[in-house]
Amino acid sequence: MGQAERVIQLNVLGEPIEECSCDPMTGFYRDGFCHTDAQDFGQHTVCAAMTDTFLRFSAMAGNDLSTPRPAFGFPGLVDGDHWCLCAARWLEADNAGIAPRVFLRRTHIRTLDIVPLERLKALALDLS
Repeated sequence: MGQAERVIQLNVLGEPIEECSCDPMTGFYRDGFCHTDAQDFGQHTVCAAMTDTFLRFSAMAGNDLSTPRPAFGFPGLVDGDHWCLCAARWLEADNAGIAPRVFLRRTHIRTLDIVPLERLKALALDLS
């Protein structure tokens, strides 16, 4: 792993990022976190709860996340799974009114380079 392994990475609240999901195993580095670094060109930084609507949207946009791909150890996602999404794809879905809800404590601070915090907060599952 690159830089993600060597430094504590922060979430959008400026705190150490929390685990997104290990079942299914998510993250650019498949470490359960939405860690990122210069190698992650897609910026897989938004921890979101999948919905059937978003999964259909993603497939129509060219990224089928529902179909299992055993050769890559990918089980295929279903409604309710948590997954590190590309920040730009999440924003695209948000602009279409169908973005999945997010976990702020599990979403990497680099997401804020693409998505305003207010948009994430509007769909946050973990605001108290």
